Amino acid sequence: MADFDLEGIGMTSRRTRERLVDRIAAQGIYDSAVLDRMRAVPRHIFVDEALAQRSYEDTALPIGHGQTISQPFIVALMTQLIREGGGRSVLEVGMGCGYQSAVLSGLFEKVWSVELLAPLAARAQERLQALGIKNVRYKVGDGYQGWSVHAPFDCIIVTAAPASIPDALVEQLAIGGRMVIPVGGSGQQELLLIKKDRDGITQTVEEIVRFVPLVKGA
Repeated sequence: MADFDLEGIGMTSRRTRERLVDRIAAQGIYDSAVLDRMRAVPRHIFVDEALAQRSYEDTALPIGHGQTISQPFIVALMTQLIREGGGRSVLEVGMGCGYQSAVLSGLFEKVWSVELLAPLAARAQERLQALGIKNVRYKVGDGYQGWSVHAPFDCIIVTAAPASIPDALVEQLAIGGRMVIPVGGSGQQELLLIKKDRDGITQTVEEIVRFVPLVKGA
């Protein structure tokens, strides 16, 4: 297993995380459990060493393979939105570097994550193991298809943007569940909050965002 600096490097420290979380709270994140989790997870271990000094900026950063680690405010916002409905299980579509998985792991009993790119998933798992996180399960696969064997999920969080909402994900969302997903073409997208009841789904636009595309598997 790779060695990770869990305490922070140079000026990257717990105090730096505290300042980042203070900025996120000032932007409207009010869920204290989400803020506490953001304080607890060392974002710098989820980026390459060359970018570690930028890891507590409120910005997306490249993680290789044409993918990014999401902006911390967006991570917090998406997590807050799905938590408001309650629930114990969450499906994450797009594991990426594992940072969102780590945040979710402290807030949900079970985290199921799907990642199309095997090298990213393997590296993410190393990082989660280094942090002692044991309630995240992942598979390499097509995020458009979700993970039906473990459905229904109380919550679904999608960290890359499809052009439209995948039908399979709606089907795998539990009645009373919530899904947060960026939808749209290249450039900017709408961050949608999907709520499902016995009559179907409703959706609201929560934010204008910019995500990498959700790529279909072969």
